This record gives sequence, structure tokens and C-alpha cells, in this order.
Amino acid sequence: MENVKETLNELLVDLFNHILVLEEKNLQDRGISLSMTEVHTLENIQKSKTKTMSDVARLQLITQGTLTVAVNRLQKKGYVSRLQDAQDKRIIRLSLTAKALDVLAIHEKFHEEMIDSFISDLKIDQDVALITSLRRIMEYFRQNYEDR
Repeated sequence: MENVKETLNELLVDLFNHILVLEEKNLQDRGISLSMTEVHTLENIQKSKTKTMSDVARLQLITQGTLTVAVNRLQKKGYVSRLQDAQDKRIIRLSLTAKALDVLAIHEKFHEEMIDSFISDLKIDQDVALITSLRRIMEYFRQNYEDR
């Protein structure tokens, strides 16, 4: 059992690290000089339903202060805009520029190609087992780490 734990830990850590390195290299090869943290910030702005700082920070599992620093940097680089809410002037909503949408399209294409490559050799029953196992791992992370 200990060997299984060690192997699983090693595989998860290596997989995570390799994906981050490959994502960043893919962007750099296309002339984009953003860090993966910055790209994931753009991605979370896009995913956010409200586009508010608090919602984006929640999605990214960071504080609003940390997000403010990231958004300031992305705004200076021309990837993000801040817009005052029409109904409530106290609320600032984040908006992605066309430049950011281009980066996210490249990022999404990388993920599609990676997943297509990954599953091309799997069989249907293996797909189900893999997805079930990954969902269980993700649920563990959600229950034990996201609420802290």
C-alpha cells in the first residue's frame, strides 16, 4: 500500500508540474510572456459569473488583495479592464480585452490537444475508471483544502 501511495503522489506532483511547464512553454513559443498564474487569472475572470474581484478571488482560491496585485499587473499589460457597475457604483467588474481573449483561445487549444492526445489510447472502460478516480481526488481536495 505504501508503494501505491508513493507512486500516486509522485505521479500527481509530476503531472501537475509538467502541465504547468508545458503550458507556459506553449505560450512562450507563441510570443506570449505571461506567467501561468496570470493566464489562470484571465481564465478565472472569464469563468466568473459576476466578474467581481471577490468572485474571481474565490474561483482562484486566493485573497482579494493577491488578486488586486495580479489584476493591476494585467491591466498595465493591456489584458484586463475595470468597469464600474451601472447600478451600484461601489462595485467594480473585471473585463477581458481582445488581447486576453486571444491568449485564452491559445490556452484552451493547448488543453484540447493535450486531452485529445491523452485519451486517444484509452479504451471506454478505462475512460470511466480514470474519470471516476480523478473526480474522487478532486472531491477530496475540495472537501479538505478549499474551505480553509
